[in-house]
Amino acid sequence: MPQTLIVLMESAVIGALIGFGASAGVARMFHAPKVQGMGAFRTLGELNACENDPIAHFSFGFGFFFNAWASAVGAGALTGDVDHRIVPHWAAALSMAKNRNLAETLHNPRRMAFCGAGVGMVLISVLNTSAASVPGSLQKVAAEVLGPASEWLINPVMPIIFWMAAIDAGRRTGGWGTVLGGLAHVVMGNAVPGIVLGIVVGKALDDLGRTRLTRVLVGAVIALFVISGILRGVDLQLLEQMKVHVPDWLAQFHKTTGTTPTD
Repeated sequence: MPQTLIVLMESAVIGALIGFGASAGVARMFHAPKVQGMGAFRTLGELNACENDPIAHFSFGFGFFFNAWASAVGAGALTGDVDHRIVPHWAAALSMAKNRNLAETLHNPRRMAFCGAGVGMVLISVLNTSAASVPGSLQKVAAEVLGPASEWLINPVMPIIFWMAAIDAGRRTGGWGTVLGGLAHVVMGNAVPGIVLGIVVGKALDDLGRTRLTRVLVGAVIALFVISGILRGVDLQLLEQMKVHVPDWLAQFHKTTGTTPTD
């Protein structure tokens, strides 16, 4: 049996499983906390940012397709964009192509699961078969040219788009999005997660006011950034840049946990 055919058959099975699980998990997140969600928080925020427009969902996923293709061809690996962004958004676009009722489409785990399975089957098959059949010289071109080009889309284009959406949502939401986006860029290297969290916090405060729920939400977000910063060694870098002596207990903590930043 030809090697390409084997890759195609295996990719179809793997893609169907990836698409089924990722799309069903995203749909379940819309029903939290009544049911346990299985998707990524950033995927939920990006789905909401497309405002239930099938064309917007398809375009958003397509924007990350070339990055995924370049990684598959140049490095032989699938990026997280495949199951976090491309498959869920294309599944959403497919499920809402003729029906805009969210309860029956995007929020329906069963429908999203089967749409995602179909999308994943085709997508993974295309990525893997093209990666297996492309000559080595073209793989080098994909890694050196398409990869950096797609990085421009992820950073800074996507953070700017989400920041503009946060500003457009109101003063409070824009403020939270700006502050948390800046912190996320410092801590995580990408402002998008922080901006999405800022949008959620800002809209929650606008809609619910200062209730116990919003206080818990704000506290959870602050704890998330503090823990992420410590685990990534941002606190050590900040102290060193400020020319402040790093306490021995803090240095020992990072050494023990293996979170000391490397140059």
